[in-house]
Amino acid sequence: MHCRITRVLAGAVLVLLACHGPVAADAVEVRSIPVPLNAENPDQKVIGKLTYRGGIELLSQSDRFGGFSALGLSADGKRLVSLTDEGNRLDAHLVYGPDGGLSGLANTEIFTLTGPGGIPLIDKSMADAESMAPGVDGEIIVAFERIHRLWAYPPNQTEPIPLPLPAEMKNAPDNNGIEALTLLDDGSLFAIAEGKGRGGTNLAWVSNPRGWSVLIYRTEDNYRPTGAATLPGGDVVVVERYFTPREGARARIRRIKADGIRAGAEVCGELLADIHAPLTVDNFEGIEAIKGPRGETLLFLISDNNFNRFGPQRTLLMMFELTN
Repeated sequence: MHCRITRVLAGAVLVLLACHGPVAADAVEVRSIPVPLNAENPDQKVIGKLTYRGGIELLSQSDRFGGFSALGLSADGKRLVSLTDEGNRLDAHLVYGPDGGLSGLANTEIFTLTGPGGIPLIDKSMADAESMAPGVDGEIIVAFERIHRLWAYPPNQTEPIPLPLPAEMKNAPDNNGIEALTLLDDGSLFAIAEGKGRGGTNLAWVSNPRGWSVLIYRTEDNYRPTGAATLPGGDVVVVERYFTPREGARARIRRIKADGIRAGAEVCGELLADIHAPLTVDNFEGIEAIKGPRGETLLFLISDNNFNRFGPQRTLLMMFELTN
């Protein structure tokens, strides 16, 4: 696997999806409502090592809109792709305000992912996409759960190519799949499962020429990893979520040093931000990192509203600048 996957710009995700023939495509109307970082203190812009650069709540009447679990952006930050846990993908252009902050989406379309034979993924057991990463030849690599698998979607082709799974995933519970997937600068894939291991740990893997090697991702306070992205420079950011009916949703963003991601290692990233009430927060599952127009590092988060179009969960798209 390692031999055929190498690090490319995040824009490869957009190239790939733009090249696929449309399958059950809908042009959808999406309304963007600006959201502050802190509704109780609208002047707040900084949380931990992140500076808020704008965010929006996304609303649509489409039955296929929602459930966003994975996120990709073009290298120039102009285009977005997000995958849902019902086998759809959202394509859109990002809109920025005069200050460069995120202000909306335009040209929004929804497509249906396909399986072997180019057949649309409709059944939930096959359509539950949870994470994605780009590949060297313009393909996108998608991790699905329930029926756990990794599929690579080449450009100009709707039929995916199966990739080997980590052996430990073959008998994993339906809802404990690979939630975080990113391509490292050395050409290997880094994957983290949502399922909890012993003592607050999660199984993780890094690919190599023979397949996959195991490592351990350690969390705290019952948070679970839900997405990963590779920063300019090679480190990795991971978004973690926490939820209880009483406390609601919380999220943490952590950074893992690139040289710490190796076979047999145990990693617990540096805490960049702890996002909880009264800050604007929801069920964040997708994260992406790009270099901004001034050379700054920008992070984007998208939340999975579980298709609760009328609340309490929301689809949020938020943009931050990494300040350290």
